[in-house]
Amino acid sequence: MLNRTFLSTLFLSSTMVLAQTRSTATGASSLQAPTTLPIVFTNTVSADHSHVGDRVLARTEQVVHLGNGGVIPSGTLIVGHVVAANAFVYDKTPYAQQKPSTLSIRFDSLQVAETTLPLNITVRAMADPITSWDARLSNVNDDRSSPSATQIGGDQLNRSQAEVVSRDGDVVAYNKRDGVYAHLIAHGGCDGSSVEVSVGIYSASACGLYGYTDVSAREMGSPAEPSTLTLVSTRTSPKVWKHGTALLEVLPNQQTVAAR
Repeated sequence: MLNRTFLSTLFLSSTMVLAQTRSTATGASSLQAPTTLPIVFTNTVSADHSHVGDRVLARTEQVVHLGNGGVIPSGTLIVGHVVAANAFVYDKTPYAQQKPSTLSIRFDSLQVAETTLPLNITVRAMADPITSWDARLSNVNDDRSSPSATQIGGDQLNRSQAEVVSRDGDVVAYNKRDGVYAHLIAHGGCDGSSVEVSVGIYSASACGLYGYTDVSAREMGSPAEPSTLTLVSTRTSPKVWKHGTALLEVLPNQQTVAAR
């Protein structure tokens, strides 16, 4: 009898979670701003080895709370594809201006339970695997106080405290049970926000590329080219590495977002 009661409770709980996830996914035809998606890439694509159409795969790194009360679970699948891939070829001609190598990818959709939602996003910030790994490591404090970590962009997270502070000591985010949340801070080409959103291992003011040596971003997603990331280099073939991370931000409908 006890086993039957336990199994019935487990079944009902699982059903409720699945129903909530489905209602979240079917509540709208697409994600609405302001929403951010902290993601980690689960495969590598590169300008010298990938081809047009190759899949780009990633998963959300923490829970994302939506404005309609729904929830996108941590580990939710993000699917994209390679739009262009041109390998770097060194031109040995004296004084030659090197031709840029290009890697362009498009983020297509987010898959929640049995529902697929199209993505209309900009890549607010992106980091290579080493930078991403460093943001998860605890700093060693001389005074043996509680360990802290440096978010990508410089904010300080003390794992025993709720407040996340900037380099200036201002509280800019909060470390909650299911992840780190913040009001985005305008910086560089990135806009600010007065609504609390998921940031994961990123600072509230994180903007642009981190750890991408000799690589720049020609496009990071804009109304003209939504969900498109284009990396270029005249020294190497750009890559998006497995275990690298990004902070995706949903573009507002019918509004202009500056390309970065």
